[in-house]
Amino acid sequence: MGFLAAFLVVVAIFAWYKREKTRPTFKKGPLSVNYHFTRHCNYSCGFCYHVDKPEASPKAPLEDAKYGLRKLAEAGMKKLNFSGGEPFLYAKFVGDLAKYCKVELKLPSVSIVTNGSKVRRSWFQKYGQYVDMIAVSCDSFDPATNNKIGRRKRSSGGGGGDAGGGDTHDAYRVSALCKEFGIIFRLNTVVNTYNHTEDMTEHINALNPYRWKVFQCLDVDGENQGAGAGRDVAEFLISKAQFEAFVQRHDGTSSRPIVEDNEVMRSSYWLLDEELRLLDCSEGGKTPGPSLREPGVTVEEAIQHVRFDEASFKARRGEYDWSRGSPAERQNHCETSPCVPEW
Repeated sequence: MGFLAAFLVVVAIFAWYKREKTRPTFKKGPLSVNYHFTRHCNYSCGFCYHVDKPEASPKAPLEDAKYGLRKLAEAGMKKLNFSGGEPFLYAKFVGDLAKYCKVELKLPSVSIVTNGSKVRRSWFQKYGQYVDMIAVSCDSFDPATNNKIGRRKRSSGGGGGDAGGGDTHDAYRVSALCKEFGIIFRLNTVVNTYNHTEDMTEHINALNPYRWKVFQCLDVDGENQGAGAGRDVAEFLISKAQFEAFVQRHDGTSSRPIVEDNEVMRSSYWLLDEELRLLDCSEGGKTPGPSLREPGVTVEEAIQHVRFDEASFKARRGEYDWSRGSPAERQNHCETSPCVPEW
């Protein structure tokens, strides 16, 4: 019995160490934050990990969002990425916040991830000067594959991309707008059951994004699997070998893939949700901490609720040349030769 008790103590200590080793030990806030300010989306991707839920608020009021973001900036945030949902469903909101972040908070980098379907030239004319980067989520250049994934607008109305085939058009259209307005263009691809055998080389070379991020389809409890989930990710999940085969197939593209498998993705992002709560993703779901909307909540307090894996952040090259006006910006003006960023 004595041996068993000692063994259980050792197991408990090991579990504690494993859980605590990624807990922040710094008092400054996160360097780079992904702000998922809305869950609403006009597409229905089957693997979505920030699902549009009926009970979720559309977004925080503008002044609440500014209040929370100011706290993060004062605590050391240098880069803010707006995501969703689809940010351009609230084009004025995201534009006003981008302006606030650049003019008032003076953040070195502001970026947006979008499916591209709602991006308009008029928005660039009004707000483009306040954005450093725009990333388009594009999982396939085959309309049939996009249909299977659900990367299509939900109905025939509303100005979304062409059903199933909008991604190809929108990626090229947004890339051209970024080049025109001097904004860094990126591309994001989630590798899953329906696109892992696709060869995107021709399109990647033509678009030549500054960064092409390639993600292994990820399961997230309460989002795309398990209790309370708004999606069932099971049919989209692939093996690590299938993911690595996709990566290898595209190793020679002008924009080499920034590779993020499940292990790297899980806890290497500082995620802020629509209620301005930092999310702990280390246990496979999303556990929110206290909201930065609340006057008494500090960033130092909020980060203690999140287990952040700084080693994985560095492994996925989370800190890079991310401001327009930097050498990265010149990539958008390359016409005849590939401009590959220094890794």
